[in-house]
Amino acid sequence: MIGSLLSDAQRALLADIRRELTELSERFAEWHVSSSSRQTLADTLETLDEPFLIVVVGEFNAGKSTLLNALLGDDLLAEGVTPTTSKVHWIRGGGEAGAVTEPAVDRRGVVVVRADAPLLRDTGLVDTPGTNAIDREHEALTEEFVPRADAIVFVTSSDRPFSESERRFLARLERWGKKTVVVVNKSDLLETEEDRAEVARFVRDAATGLLGAEPPTFFVSARRQRRSDAALEAKGDEGFAAFERYLLETLDPEQRFRLKAETPLRVATELIRERRDDLEGLKELLADDFETLERIEAQNAAFHQDMRREFEFRLGDIDSVLHDLELRGVRFFDEALRLRNVGELLQRRQVERRFRREVIGDMADQVDRKVHDLIDWMVASEHRQWRALEQHTRERLQRHEGSVVGTVQAPLETQRDRLLESMGRAARGAVERFDRDTEATRLAESVRKAVAGAALLEAGALGLGGIFAIAAMTSAVDVTGVLAAGTVAALGLVVLPARRRRAKAELRRSLAELRDRLMQALRGAFDSELASAERRLHEATGPYTRFVRSEAQRIDDQLDALGSRRAEVEGLLLRVGRIGESR
Repeated sequence: MIGSLLSDAQRALLADIRRELTELSERFAEWHVSSSSRQTLADTLETLDEPFLIVVVGEFNAGKSTLLNALLGDDLLAEGVTPTTSKVHWIRGGGEAGAVTEPAVDRRGVVVVRADAPLLRDTGLVDTPGTNAIDREHEALTEEFVPRADAIVFVTSSDRPFSESERRFLARLERWGKKTVVVVNKSDLLETEEDRAEVARFVRDAATGLLGAEPPTFFVSARRQRRSDAALEAKGDEGFAAFERYLLETLDPEQRFRLKAETPLRVATELIRERRDDLEGLKELLADDFETLERIEAQNAAFHQDMRREFEFRLGDIDSVLHDLELRGVRFFDEALRLRNVGELLQRRQVERRFRREVIGDMADQVDRKVHDLIDWMVASEHRQWRALEQHTRERLQRHEGSVVGTVQAPLETQRDRLLESMGRAARGAVERFDRDTEATRLAESVRKAVAGAALLEAGALGLGGIFAIAAMTSAVDVTGVLAAGTVAALGLVVLPARRRRAKAELRRSLAELRDRLMQALRGAFDSELASAERRLHEATGPYTRFVRSEAQRIDDQLDALGSRRAEVEGLLLRVGRIGESR
């Protein structure tokens, strides 16, 4: 826009528009919005400093280049029945009178043509590749340039009006909210007024349906206008004259300012909408991720409960080893602590060996094997749990590939060695405190003293075996001898059963202490390992969990910011409308 032609209110409005779009551009860069969207916003922001821009679009062979040549009164652009425009041509003022400068290609690959024509004094014209270009890149050039337009001239041919490719293109064009003028070219091919009326009705209905409002529509014959220009005829094509008057008179300075100011605002509105749609789509995607996290939490809770339940069952299996030891001990005392075994019972080391062999046996090894089995179960359970979680997260991670910071990976494939070190050590410590040698020695000495004590009650320093030997060798079996022998037998019957009960009680007490120590050690180790397993599982899925939660927060923050930016842009659009009404 030319600053000297603007009012103070218009300058202030344009300054506010620049400020708002600059801030939006900074936000887009901060949010890593696509480079194409950022470039579109930057390009449209630049248009505020440029003349009013009219972009001509339509299929190749619709006569776009011919129409522009007719508007400019010169053959600036190549014409033909095959696609002649493969690049965007931007026709700008500034050329010498009666001459056309050599085209130049700018940094975007746009061919810039400068010429001297009345229309170009405050207007730029752009010729684009056909909407049905064979080369998709040529069609993309057209779509990329459209957002910069302040007005669109949509050219269709009367012999095939609104083809399928034109409909698709116009539908995509509608999202930018551009002022659109429809030109039906080659109107000289319509032989009757009925044909013209039918085509006019068809074009207006189709354009209204696609654009949401009926656009200004002109029937022209650009080629006939060019012939009349060449022949210097005063009367050219009437439809073309009406179209030209519309561009010069209806699109007056007030209208042009409004359209010029609206261009970047409507582009910003569309880019904000696109970004909101993208974010809403991501939010829907994250809803599935939150469901996945809930399933993971539920599975981890079930894992915790199942592990504790199974652990108690396996503790019972370990406890059965101690229970069997207790049964063997009771049986040993019942069988060994009898008067008939008194000679053997007086042999302390023999009692020790027999107690170790028949009662204690390989109890420590059995407990160790059970603990190993327990550890193998814990490792396998944790691995199965991870595999279940991994199945839940694999698909979700693929959807977010490249976005998750960190690696979502399983815990160590096996924790067995470390578990053997921790739980095995705890179990061994508890079992080793039940010293089988000490226990056997203590028992044997206690039994020996009990048996010897029974004899000493009547025989003084003589051993029980000596009493029986003397009794067997004496020939004087009198009443006193019988009474003495009976007393010894009676004491044996009293003392040894009492000793059996005491031995059983002591064994049960020792085993109860062992059981308490062992179970406490195993439970403590299990609780620690279960907490570690849960922590490892949590850490394994941590990058995914953190990504989902942080991404949700990021999306909400951006949606809030976009809402504020949209409100600012809509406020500026209202100001543009009011300025247009007041002038």
